[in-house]
Amino acid sequence: MGGRFAIIFAVIGMLGATTGGTFSKAVASDIIDEWVSVKTPAAPEIKAVTVEPKTTVLIMGDLMNQTCGKRPRCVAALPAMKKLLGEARAAKVAVIYSLPPNTTTADFITDVAPAADEPSVQSGVDKFFKTNLEQILKDKGIQTVILVGTSAEGLVTYTGGGAALRGINVIIPADGIASVEAFAEQYVAWHMTHAPIISPKVTLTRTDMIKF
Repeated sequence: MGGRFAIIFAVIGMLGATTGGTFSKAVASDIIDEWVSVKTPAAPEIKAVTVEPKTTVLIMGDLMNQTCGKRPRCVAALPAMKKLLGEARAAKVAVIYSLPPNTTTADFITDVAPAADEPSVQSGVDKFFKTNLEQILKDKGIQTVILVGTSAEGLVTYTGGGAALRGINVIIPADGIASVEAFAEQYVAWHMTHAPIISPKVTLTRTDMIKF
């Protein structure tokens, strides 16, 4: 046994010598050591998109006074989301609202509140969890979901990912996925366009680049 260890250590020593010590450095470091030097990847491509109104739904996610109303980045994004909502309604696109736990439809921000005939679902970050969202989409023959709201790292990641995993096309307007900080929005835009299985179903766009 001792002989085997001697051989192993000798090989490691040779590797360190032939690589100028880079082998030992690689073993010694990990992602935590690299955090301060990690470079931001290239921004994902923003694409114009045209949707079929009959098979598309706009999900207005968690735009409550208690959430969006207290997040400056979300408040700043409201005009773009309101404009998109108006265009979707004009094109007869189905609109579904989502609520976080412990809120009611009365808590929606007035400018983007649901119409009387627009359904809502209530859950945590994954709006498919313990709701009838999937059934609503099936009943309407939905093939594409446009997802806006707050927050990017919660609602958009989990509900958008859940839709993609169910075979639904997911359109994410980067200017409509508000969070508390810019990094979360940037990360989610990268994540959703690079995640295995999910990314082929995702299109990253802007609210003013969607045509109905």
